[in-house]
Amino acid sequence: MEQAFVGEFEHSLDLKGRVILPAKFRDRLEHGGYLTKVLDGCLAIYTPEEFKVRTDEMLEIARRGQLERNIARTFSAGTAEVLPDRQGRIAIPPTLRNFARLERDLKIIGAINRIEIWNLDQWTAVNLAAEEGMRSPVPGLEAVGI
Repeated sequence: MEQAFVGEFEHSLDLKGRVILPAKFRDRLEHGGYLTKVLDGCLAIYTPEEFKVRTDEMLEIARRGQLERNIARTFSAGTAEVLPDRQGRIAIPPTLRNFARLERDLKIIGAINRIEIWNLDQWTAVNLAAEEGMRSPVPGLEAVGI
């Protein structure tokens, strides 16, 4: 497995819908990446290798039925190829900005196998709930040392 994406960073969208990615994430995207909608209402950037894993899984899921095929279509149609420019910026298309309710202030987090881009207020709420949950034993997490 490649090195995990970890950490959290506050960044801002510019007037053209671009955001500067943290320097520690840019090296992993030197050949580009895939920006897509994911559960929880945020966006994710996958490396080409990880995106191949996701698309293989989507193809398998799409064989199950109409709903699954529609989800796979939405996943692929809503994905944008991205390549950081010389300043480390990527452009986030308007449809993806709208999906994730991205405004000026963002939170960019490392989520192990992907980079996530969150609306700052939404991330704050999700993170607070997760931290509260970590104060109690969670089945399965203790086994991995969390």
